[in-house]
Amino acid sequence: GKFVETGGGLVQPGDSLRLSCVASGFTLQPYAVGWFRQVPGKGREQISCIRDSDDSTIYADSVQGRFTISRDKTVNTAYLQMSGLKPEDTGTYYCARAWGCLGDSWDYWGQGTQVTVSS
Repeated sequence: GKFVETGGGLVQPGDSLRLSCVASGFTLQPYAVGWFRQVPGKGREQISCIRDSDDSTIYADSVQGRFTISRDKTVNTAYLQMSGLKPEDTGTYYCARAWGCLGDSWDYWGQGTQVTVSS
């Protein structure tokens, strides 16, 4: 199994995008789903996560108030709604699953989707 991320693109500062993350070969339940961002030359940064138990969410400070993570178990998909995009949001966005939002036991990484924010 793996995730398939889509929805990236080239946008201008202040624009919005919605990324999708479809689980292929497994079901989202009972896993937490995390979104990560990677910029060339830097490590992968966890920017958001949603827990299965109660759909509670966490966000990195850099995206708090601008990004919203959600999930729809009926279509086995998680989403990342991004608004107020900034050039520093540029990167490749990945999703992965784990038993919880904290820790580093993430797996089933997708191929990523590129987001470029530029005027």
